[in-house]
Amino acid sequence: MRNEQEMFELIISVAKNDERIRAVYMNGSRTNPNVPKDIFQDYDIVYVVTDTSSFIKDEHWIEIYGDLLMKQEPDKLDKGKGLDANFERTYAYLMLFTDGNRIDLHIQTIEAMLEEYGEDKLTIPLLDKDAILPSIPPPSDLDYHVNKPTEGQYDSCTNNFWWCLQNVAKGIRRDELPYSKLMFEYTTRATLDEMVNWWIGIENDFQVSTGKMGKYFKKYLPESYWEMYINTYSDSDYENMWQSVFIACKLFRILSHDVANHFHFSYPVEDDNNMTKYLRHLRDLPANAKEIF
Repeated sequence: MRNEQEMFELIISVAKNDERIRAVYMNGSRTNPNVPKDIFQDYDIVYVVTDTSSFIKDEHWIEIYGDLLMKQEPDKLDKGKGLDANFERTYAYLMLFTDGNRIDLHIQTIEAMLEEYGEDKLTIPLLDKDAILPSIPPPSDLDYHVNKPTEGQYDSCTNNFWWCLQNVAKGIRRDELPYSKLMFEYTTRATLDEMVNWWIGIENDFQVSTGKMGKYFKKYLPESYWEMYINTYSDSDYENMWQSVFIACKLFRILSHDVANHFHFSYPVEDDNNMTKYLRHLRDLPANAKEIF
């Protein structure tokens, strides 16, 4: 596997030797000093170019970076789905190589760069042939820190958590596995994760990021809470799914009370009690039941 130095030398040398490329900058996890380095980090690179069309017309130019295991061109895919895609301003190549390295490469016109450069605070310049890259502060993950909830956001989160659980339960009782699993992930877990974020934010003075899709939850949750979170995942066995539902309820309840106490919000105790009782009732309902109550 090519090491970081080799990859950067390749990325920069390609840019230096191509007159169409006028500047290079990087964003993503490799610019974040708070993210530990590992072998799976992508190289999120932007080439600022005089025009995009000559690159797009040449389907083989990216082969200079190495032997491809697979690539994706998301802009082309978006256009194929009927979505707007302006290839004249920017174009992306996501490339996974046979040595395990991955480059997410965007080509971007100077005009597009001037409108967007630095909006992502995790940005560092790598090459600037014409001094066209505006001056920006050192990279910071401030934009990715957990934000404090408003009372309205808290109320929405708690209400959605308890309300949407009835759909999960209904799917289990109907033997509708895809529906119940997806309802759990898209509604129950979505709101649970939101509460986990706020709880972690409180514990760290809202100065940390939990990462994309909560990938750093394990780092910030106490071991007992993390163990509970793990057990909110289940297989396709309905008994195990019921267990994961009630564990999610317990963890959500604990975290929600802490968040409410910290911000002086009101936790919906009645919703919690009523829905917990309802869920237990549905779990224990006979298979041939003709009525819910």
